[in-house]
Amino acid sequence: IAARARPASARALFHFTILAAALVLGGCALPLPDKPVRAAPYDLGPPPASVAAAAPGEALALAPIEAAAALDGTAMVYRLNYAGAGQQPRAYAQARWSMPPAQLLEQRLRQALAATRPVLEGDSGLAALALRAELDAFAHEFSTAAASDGVLRLRVAASAAGAARLLGQRSFSLRRPAPSPDAAGAAQALREASDELLRQLIDWLATLPPAR
Repeated sequence: IAARARPASARALFHFTILAAALVLGGCALPLPDKPVRAAPYDLGPPPASVAAAAPGEALALAPIEAAAALDGTAMVYRLNYAGAGQQPRAYAQARWSMPPAQLLEQRLRQALAATRPVLEGDSGLAALALRAELDAFAHEFSTAAASDGVLRLRVAASAAGAARLLGQRSFSLRRPAPSPDAAGAAQALREASDELLRQLIDWLATLPPAR
């Protein structure tokens, strides 16, 4: 009986080996998973050349722009207001900002202001005028499935540096139509909204009383 069992065991082992080899070879032929697609980065580009024509002003200390928690990251936020979901911010999966929106806007604001006056850090004691800002909205808002706008809201306060004397404060609210209902359209609309913000802000600064 033992003599007959050995050939049967050998045959079983042989068939198992062949089956295992077939599974390994078959597994090698399976398609590899696609590489994850990296989100495309967007920024706001350089400030418009028109702001450089503004009248020069006194030195200004610009503090880092603060932002709501929802704007801390690099997500490109959109809202579907037409679908009753305007209070549910969503993010484009394949697109992002190169920096958080407040940093993008601050960088652009520094560049624009530097064309008309010295711009120092917010804790500098060398400037007579201090500027603080808070970003409340920076999003792509849809009124219908095909119509949308880039929406930007910024609150700004100007004070005499080193003194508890408020020179002025203003809320800016800008809205520009997006040329397409996607991340690229959002980036262009928000760039145009920030262009107009820079022009309005520089014009407003020119109306403030002297800081000294």
